[in-house]
Amino acid sequence: MSTLSVLVRKPMLRGALLTALLGGTALVGVAGFDRVYAADTAITAPGPTLVGLADFSGLVTHVKPAVVSITTQMRQDVSDQQGIQTPFGMMRPSQPHNIEARGSGFIVSADGIIVTNNHMVKDARSVSVTLDDGTKLPAKIVGRDPRTDLAVLKVDAGHSLPFLKLGDSAKVEPGQWVVAVGNPFGLGGTVTAGIVSARGRNIGSGPYDDFLQIDAPINQGNSGGPLFTQNGEVVGVNTAILSPSGGSVGIGFAIPSDMVKTVIAQLEKTGHVTRGYLGVESQSVDSAMAAAMKLPQHDGSYTDENGALVASVSPDSPAAKAGLQPGDVIQSVNGTHIGNARDLAVQVAEVKPGAQAALDIFRDGASKTIDVTVTTMPGDQVADRGTTPAKANVGLALAPLSPEMRDQLDIPAGTRGAVVAQVQSDSPAAAAGIQRGDLIVGVGDKAVHSVDEAASAIHAAEDGGKAVALRIVRDGHAAYVAVDLASTALPIGAAPGSNGDDSDNG
Repeated sequence: MSTLSVLVRKPMLRGALLTALLGGTALVGVAGFDRVYAADTAITAPGPTLVGLADFSGLVTHVKPAVVSITTQMRQDVSDQQGIQTPFGMMRPSQPHNIEARGSGFIVSADGIIVTNNHMVKDARSVSVTLDDGTKLPAKIVGRDPRTDLAVLKVDAGHSLPFLKLGDSAKVEPGQWVVAVGNPFGLGGTVTAGIVSARGRNIGSGPYDDFLQIDAPINQGNSGGPLFTQNGEVVGVNTAILSPSGGSVGIGFAIPSDMVKTVIAQLEKTGHVTRGYLGVESQSVDSAMAAAMKLPQHDGSYTDENGALVASVSPDSPAAKAGLQPGDVIQSVNGTHIGNARDLAVQVAEVKPGAQAALDIFRDGASKTIDVTVTTMPGDQVADRGTTPAKANVGLALAPLSPEMRDQLDIPAGTRGAVVAQVQSDSPAAAAGIQRGDLIVGVGDKAVHSVDEAASAIHAAEDGGKAVALRIVRDGHAAYVAVDLASTALPIGAAPGSNGDDSDNG
């Protein structure tokens, strides 16, 4: 086994180290938006490109005011906490504690819109941003997109802020000088330089992998920071490294700015990214598979870019309704060549939900075209600002109060209720401070003596109002806790619903 490992999405943590690896899904797309982040006041580098030995001091002086340090307070997921093992196989809950993570970001508009990585803020209880001049501001999460690991924050500085222009990553070439600015290991305002090593890297972190590979040193805490060209335009968001130790060995990866533009335009507008849903799982077709399936040859031979082989079709999906079958090889979408499975996901990104996509496929020795009407991927919304689910869920799992648990939790004899066995991360209960090991003895003015009674009373309260009052016993003391059904465990002041489900199921 290789000693190298991909260390992806690693903020710098204070108190603990958290690794967040972006999950993938098959064949979904990002609907295109035309928003381009540019304005007359955007920061640009002074003077022409340097010749000879590179000197980036002028560039750094101009761009640093728009680069920020991000600090998140994350409550350790109570379901993952360690406890004390007992002879009865039960776990005594340990007390949850906050973890501080530090990363990077950059301002893209004068009114305080900031781009960073999703993994920097997805588990945050609060988020703060430190500007280059030392000013510290609370930040709201505007929206998150786990599948591209991008997030948008908003701060209110009370005045216009310096900001950066997102450039054209399609024009970036291997060998070109680039500069990274960020907060590695908590050392804010750190500048490193290097070259673009390659384009279009797929590191297996998701369906949209199209990274710029760079040798400019980036480390833990550089997550979310900008990658600049010499003209001061951002061409990437630093997000991952390949390393045997966790430190930079000269192999880093940045999300290309063209993808960033598309995603953050939607996040800023709606708080979530809408994706087209095709409903198939696919795999790439190498030369051996192409020969086995008797695909048409190009110039008398096969390459390793022969299309996307449909491995399965989801029932009742757009693909199923259009007649796609396992064994079909998709070779183009709306006239654009498909070389592999990743190409298929990227091209579906160009099709808005509700629109038709023309798929050129190879089946049973012949080519044909199938029209598919893509839909919105089920459960794709991560944030939906200003809405509340029709039926709320406080986010609790309950367990009976056994004699063993009574002893472990020091519950007085004769006290009855339901034990909180688990608190769902980012749930209203988590936001209210409910902890694993709390004993629920009442809901509103109704006493509850069992799991069934507690669950029924909570569901009734959910249906009847916007908040649930839970009477709990913790450390021998009883108290009421109000659970706001519209809230989640978000940064203070964050938009409702802006930190939701990270599910990547396709």
